[in-house]
Amino acid sequence: MMTDPRDEAADPAPETPQEPAAAEPQPEWRNFYGRRSGKTMRQSQKTYLSEDLASLTPRGVSREDNPDRETLDPRGFFGNDAPIWLEVGFGGGEHLVHMCARYPGVNIIGCEPFINGVAMLLGKIRAAGVTNIAVYPGDARDLMEVLPDQCLARAFLNYPDPWPKRRHHRRRFVTQEHLVPLARCLVPGSEFRVATDIPDYMRQTLLEVPQAGFALTAHSGQAWEDWLSTRYEQKALREGRLPDYATFHRL
Repeated sequence: MMTDPRDEAADPAPETPQEPAAAEPQPEWRNFYGRRSGKTMRQSQKTYLSEDLASLTPRGVSREDNPDRETLDPRGFFGNDAPIWLEVGFGGGEHLVHMCARYPGVNIIGCEPFINGVAMLLGKIRAAGVTNIAVYPGDARDLMEVLPDQCLARAFLNYPDPWPKRRHHRRRFVTQEHLVPLARCLVPGSEFRVATDIPDYMRQTLLEVPQAGFALTAHSGQAWEDWLSTRYEQKALREGRLPDYATFHRL
């Protein structure tokens, strides 16, 4: 806290020098690229946001709720000790809800800063009745920053924003800024899946992910056995782009 100069003028100087007060630690500021919101939502989606989101959002993840970035126990998000998976950028939530329903013995955290996508997910959660889910409507880096080491058993990156311009490639998730924290949070031997329809995105994925401590174990145009095709994949197929899938394991 800074001293008011008017107080210094009014009060006598202390007889002995005092150490200046330490500045309050501030969370590191960083860029966020992409949209936070889109077109006007339907009234039902606004209702989902107002009625359901707060109860599904883990407390202490956001930089406003946890400015000191204290480590959280993710088991507290769910109230049990089941394995925890993470989906980064869940889009409209199709795959996330599908995996929650298919694997009821697993807890899954979904991160998505685009609030329209969050609203779509909440509607799907209501329809499916899944309960093994937590939703962080923000930057996945905020979540990984407060998770302990080796707490996640699997991670998904499905059809991420491609940032096609070369000067924007550093904004992609498959950079060390994102991959190193993800690797820290994953249990050794755990799986990291990446799906995209952009050849250059997969090129960067195959280059960057191993550098962060992963081994490539599969790469083909064949999806996983439990895969659910998303709206983004269907759009890619309509427009003539081929899906590409890669599987890595944490070393």
